[in-house]
Amino acid sequence: MANEKKLLVFVVAYNAEKTIGSVLSRIPSEKLPAHTDVLVIDDSSADATFESARQHAGNISSMDVKVLNNPVNQGYGGNQKLGYQYAVDNGYDAVVLLHGDGQYAPEKMPDLIEPILERGADACFGSRMLDEGGARKGGMPLYKYVGNRILSTFQNRILGSSLSEFHSGYRAYSVDALRRMPFQRNSNDFHFDTEIIIQLIAGDMKIAEVPIPTYYGDEICYVNGLKYAWNVVKATLLYSCHKANILYQPQYDVESGGDVYGLKDSFMSSHSLAIESVSEGSRVLDIAGGVGYVAKKIRGKGCNVTGLDKRDFADHGYDRFVCSDVGEGILPDGLGKFDYVLLLDCLEHFTSPELLLASIRKHLYSPTTRVVVSVPNIGFFVTRFALMAGQFNYGKRGILDKTHVRLFTFSSIRRMLSQEGYTIRRIKGVPAPFPFAIGKGLGGFLLGVNRIMIFFWKRMFAYQVYIEAEMLPPVSSLLERTVVHSAALADEGPGRSTED
Repeated sequence: MANEKKLLVFVVAYNAEKTIGSVLSRIPSEKLPAHTDVLVIDDSSADATFESARQHAGNISSMDVKVLNNPVNQGYGGNQKLGYQYAVDNGYDAVVLLHGDGQYAPEKMPDLIEPILERGADACFGSRMLDEGGARKGGMPLYKYVGNRILSTFQNRILGSSLSEFHSGYRAYSVDALRRMPFQRNSNDFHFDTEIIIQLIAGDMKIAEVPIPTYYGDEICYVNGLKYAWNVVKATLLYSCHKANILYQPQYDVESGGDVYGLKDSFMSSHSLAIESVSEGSRVLDIAGGVGYVAKKIRGKGCNVTGLDKRDFADHGYDRFVCSDVGEGILPDGLGKFDYVLLLDCLEHFTSPELLLASIRKHLYSPTTRVVVSVPNIGFFVTRFALMAGQFNYGKRGILDKTHVRLFTFSSIRRMLSQEGYTIRRIKGVPAPFPFAIGKGLGGFLLGVNRIMIFFWKRMFAYQVYIEAEMLPPVSSLLERTVVHSAALADEGPGRSTED
């Protein structure tokens, strides 16, 4: 089966005049798929890498070897973008990244592609850390070994992964996986390799590792170690912020096929607060509750939950479901009476949330009905600072979700509820969902810090605004009550005391 696949061996080269010929000659073509091509891209070297590669390519008859030269240096990451785009455009099944300086053994290539071509992996990394002690025996300098281990441990902790090494440049990718990743948005620098790993993780793709030997010769290293380490840490933390819906990073907007939202009930969030607030056995209307994450939890408290959404989620955790678009503030007839109306993370999606609030008050008013609302706080310190820096970028999720058409602060949501006839009984600042983004360990610590900051200045440090409110009687009800009361007074006659 693997022999029927189409493989591209992509060699990145920069000032590799002395080594490129050996690297090409060591590619084990007899152990690779019958349709294996080689692409060498010389990144505008200062030496004769291009000429040397072309000369040695002419000596290889078992594979088609194409040698290209960048007219302008693209950088390590930028050069990779060209090769991967070539693989995508030309319909390859897999691509192997090989360095032209001879640091990685071409002989291990069959091991790298086997998990992809035979077992459906999306990527396979050659790791120098799988064989204990092998990296140091192979000549890896101590400072590089220690730095590699520290960075890899840090990244595993933050990303929730378990890779033995993040910083090997010997790797293979499924071209189908590359099609699903916006690798074109990655850095042109050396931490391109880190960003593409993060994209794989963000897309919930399958990563394999195989052991490779370590070799350090007299090749020149063009990596600034401190700059590289900082860029790796920054890229990893930015992904954490992206996943926590704090800072949108378009290069990590990788579609995994799942729901972009999720239930956040294991820590303080708008979901956990709403679930806690609903009394057992209540009648609940969940407006725009989607696939029913919250509804399922509330039903576990013996509540009867009616779902109301423009898309049909009848089979997702509701006792009853009404499919209707309430974006224009028009509620369908016959909904009934409810103890709670949930408006969780939905008002920001409507162009006229005032109309919806007015309609709820008009048609569902009861003196005992509690309305639970949560909206993102555009005054969150991250968005404030981003705006000061000239940034106001919408993204896939979070405060500046691309589908949000209304933005709120504590003051604006208070004012809108008051104007529409609601009395606020409870209002809280909700921290950013750090545990949802980076796990319970560090995420739990950051959540605690965020809660303390909210205590001192909620308008600045709250990620969301959570409100529990009650409805005042609508004007039509007040008028009707006034008419009835006046008629009753008239029937009692003129002798009635005004003090009674």
